[in-house]
Amino acid sequence: MSEHNHHEHHVSTAGQLWAVGIALTILTGLTVGLAFVEIPAPFDIIVALTIAFGKAFLVAAFFMNLYWDTKFNSMLLVGALAFFILMVAITLLDTLYRVEVVPSF
Repeated sequence: MSEHNHHEHHVSTAGQLWAVGIALTILTGLTVGLAFVEIPAPFDIIVALTIAFGKAFLVAAFFMNLYWDTKFNSMLLVGALAFFILMVAITLLDTLYRVEVVPSF
């Protein structure tokens, strides 16, 4: 087997996994704590999504080992996320610009 095709798997240490787990716990606590804080309308969703994307990055990078995996698998994840965002955007275009339904009764 040539060295080019050889790929060793990364084994995360217990310290790394504990650090990521503690970071996820802190971010979850931050999410719950911010639910009781009055944040102006557009910024509350931005803050919540920023924390959620941070937690999703930690899970994908360290628990799914994408940080140490080949870049092809990371690009597959990015492509899937881009496709998901595209589908949500198309759905929002349909639902945001509908004519108000008038009840017939």
